[in-house]
Amino acid sequence: MGNTKSSALSKELLEELKSNTKYTEAELCTWYQSFLKECPSGRISKQQFEGIYASFFPDADPTAYARHVFRSFDTNADGTLDFKEYIVALHLTSGGKTLQKLEWAFGLYDVDGNGTISKNEIQEIVRSIFNMIPADAQKKLPEDENTPEKRAEKIWAFFGKKENDKISEGEFIQGVMDNKDILRLIQYDEPQKIKDKLKEKKQ
Repeated sequence: MGNTKSSALSKELLEELKSNTKYTEAELCTWYQSFLKECPSGRISKQQFEGIYASFFPDADPTAYARHVFRSFDTNADGTLDFKEYIVALHLTSGGKTLQKLEWAFGLYDVDGNGTISKNEIQEIVRSIFNMIPADAQKKLPEDENTPEKRAEKIWAFFGKKENDKISEGEFIQGVMDNKDILRLIQYDEPQKIKDKLKEKKQ
């Protein structure tokens, strides 16, 4: 009998996830079962997470980006994601509210976690995004954003910052909300094939 509790979601966690995400109780319970199958320890390691990401990008190298995404969701910085962190990650990256998504994006770009974003941090994330864009797709990008450096420069110029300035969370969120073009530049738009893969997994 000792095992029954560990394979079921606690009522408190279920309620919390239902109120903070768009998922139903049935979806959460199903995901919890498959989560435990994949991760019997109840936690996803950074390596496992990178492996999941890699399976979505057979033609590119998502390792650096996956590492940043993992860091941004590992809220207690213990080097693993538990089920709650994993579901919040899924919710935010697939359909969270714009404000929540932007708060997450700020955390993604704030590489050292000091509460502000520097130009170097923008370059680092943009570079990891470029690693995931196949070379032929990179050739089709507009001239002023077809390299990580150019794209980072464009973002930085939009915020009107000098070389060594910093962007605060409030400035970042307001700036992106005021300009949809910047939203496009700061994120990696998941290609259709990822969405299709996720749909296949759900069925």
